Amino acid sequence: MSERILVAVAWPYANGSLHLGQIAGAYLPADIFARYHRIKGNEVLMVSGADQHGTPITIRADQEGKKPGEIAARYNREFLESWQRLGISFDLFTTTGTENHAKVTQDIFLKLMEGGYIYKAIVSQPYCPQCQRYLPDRYIEGTCPFCGSTNARGDQCDDCGKPINPEELVDPRCRLCGGTPRFQDSEHFFFKLSAFQKQLGDWVKKQSHWRPNVRNLTKRYLKEGLRDRAITRDIDWGVAVPVKGFEDKRIYVWFEAVIGYLSASKEWAQKQGDGEGWRSFWEGGKAKSYYFIGKDNIPFHTIIWPAMLMGYGGLNLPYDVPANEFLTIEGKKLSTSRNWAVWLPEYLSRYEPDPLRYLLSINMPENGDTDFSWREFLRRNNDELVATYGNLVNRVLTFVYKNFNGGVPEPGELDKPGEAIINSARETLNTVDTLLSQCHFKQAIMAGMALAHEANRYLDDKSPWKVIKEDRKTAANSLYVALNVICQLKTMLYPFLPFSSQKVHEYLGFAGKIEDYGWDWQDLPPGQKLLEPKPLFTKLDDKLIDEETARLGQANC
Repeated sequence: MSERILVAVAWPYANGSLHLGQIAGAYLPADIFARYHRIKGNEVLMVSGADQHGTPITIRADQEGKKPGEIAARYNREFLESWQRLGISFDLFTTTGTENHAKVTQDIFLKLMEGGYIYKAIVSQPYCPQCQRYLPDRYIEGTCPFCGSTNARGDQCDDCGKPINPEELVDPRCRLCGGTPRFQDSEHFFFKLSAFQKQLGDWVKKQSHWRPNVRNLTKRYLKEGLRDRAITRDIDWGVAVPVKGFEDKRIYVWFEAVIGYLSASKEWAQKQGDGEGWRSFWEGGKAKSYYFIGKDNIPFHTIIWPAMLMGYGGLNLPYDVPANEFLTIEGKKLSTSRNWAVWLPEYLSRYEPDPLRYLLSINMPENGDTDFSWREFLRRNNDELVATYGNLVNRVLTFVYKNFNGGVPEPGELDKPGEAIINSARETLNTVDTLLSQCHFKQAIMAGMALAHEANRYLDDKSPWKVIKEDRKTAANSLYVALNVICQLKTMLYPFLPFSSQKVHEYLGFAGKIEDYGWDWQDLPPGQKLLEPKPLFTKLDDKLIDEETARLGQANC
């Protein structure tokens, strides 16, 4: 029986280009997971969108002298192009600027207020006398009261991960002018997060399948006690507060953005011509929702969003939040302000997508921070994609195409080594299946590549290119075995390497999309006509290491 899987992916701020840290942290693992479930025959809805109401967008707009909407539109177009070129297969990638999103956000706001979970209170807001404006949380910086970091913002400290209110910052300063803000009283709405302390605690205890980093951080927050949080701000950019007398305020982005998963699902359903189609992914025990995010967003998805859903009622809570750790670049912490990042559009302008997908998959920061280096990129491409997997596919298909009339050879009875590697391929297919279902992506691709190594060793032992001169039938047997292993590899590697896997699918003589053939074992029919193969991957020159490393830290993207 098929499953219903909601793949909810972090919403990137539409204030700059995507970088590899974001891809490794959320977007690639989400796509691997979605592709896996689609080829398994499950119903999948993968949604996200550009977050265009965050203060990073208004900061960028101020810097460029443009309207926030212009900035958001520019980067949303770039995001859509990047997803297509990298193969990130969203069912819908939208924005928080739609009328639909505003409507869904306001509905949740009003329902929570009706339930007594939203209330008014006077809050002290930072106001910059020099700039003559209230400062949104990300416009104010200072020292974290918890860990002492001097780079904390008015909403969160990235170093210790704790949410912060602006008035808690030590030595606060305006990000725009560097001046010292003063705090002025203003009436705002608060979300009564504290009301969900016990309910969240009981729910979190049951989530034994969560990754240790996610579970431990969530329990830490609960142990420290949940505090109510302001959910409106004195700004003019964002979703309007649906309450009379608050027309000059907007719903705070941290509250509004997580609602995007639901609003995007509803927008998708409308576009499908079934306005209620979203319900099958959000209601009832048959659907499971997975939230793919970076570790800095864990509390928003394991505490705040679940509390909002509990207060609203009737919608499924997150089943899993497989948050990844961070990706460093050449051994240093990624910094977009210093351009110490590898920007996705720049990468895609020079290289193919699958080599990047491979490196970030086999080096995925699932349990700890991992590093991207151009030297490692080149090594993984040349030594593993080209020399191991690509070489296996190319030498087998090319030899068979030339020596067996362009078709799959007719096998005889297999010997023990042949049976052994066929059994190994069956076991690996099952292993990768289990690992992917549990969001263990790094282990899954390592298992697939281990099978490719094994198949190469088998071919080296059998040497069909030599044996064929004296014993064509024995050569045909070993080649048939190798072809069947390759046939399973293109299935199990498809979620990671969709472009090259589709090529292998076609080289083996199959029509249509690889997803349509399912996950189960596929026997290659003897006599099936092959397409003339071409190399799957391109060997890269060592000089790219120096060239690409030199680009780091240079002019901003």
